[in-house]
Amino acid sequence: MDDSWLDVALDEARTGLASGGIPIGAALVAADGTVLGRGHNRRVQDDDPSVHGETAAFRSAGRQRDYRSTTMVTTLSPCWYCSGLVRQFGIGAVLIGEARTFHGGHDWLASHGVEIRIVDDPRCVSLMESFVAERPDLWNEDIGVVGE
Repeated sequence: MDDSWLDVALDEARTGLASGGIPIGAALVAADGTVLGRGHNRRVQDDDPSVHGETAAFRSAGRQRDYRSTTMVTTLSPCWYCSGLVRQFGIGAVLIGEARTFHGGHDWLASHGVEIRIVDDPRCVSLMESFVAERPDLWNEDIGVVGE
C-alpha cells in the first residue's frame, strides 16, 4: 500500500463536496498502483442512498477476476455497508484516510484478515470535521442517525 494513493480518493471527496454532496472519496487500486476505479459519495446528487464513495469506486472499476490483491482506498473509515462490500468480494486491503470522524467497520475487516492501514491524514480529518460542523443534518442522515 502506498499512502500517495490517498490523493486520488481525496480528489474525489473534494469533487463530491463541490457538487453539493458528502465529501467521501474512494479508489480501487491494483497491487501495481494502477487505479482501477474511483468515485465519491453521490447519495445527494443521485438521490440514491446506496452510492457511497467505495461503492462508486468499485462500480467504476468494472468486473475484476480477483480482488484479493486490490486495495480499497477511502478518505474515511468504511461504514458497515462498504465494509460488507470489501468482505464480500475479498478485497485484500483497505487504506483509510481517517477514522476520527467516523469509526466504521475496519476493526471487523481486520479480524477477517483484511489488511488495514489508517493514515490519519490531516487533509481528510479537516475536510470531514468542517463538513460535519457545517452540515450535521446531512451527515447524520448519511450515517443513519435520523432526527438528531
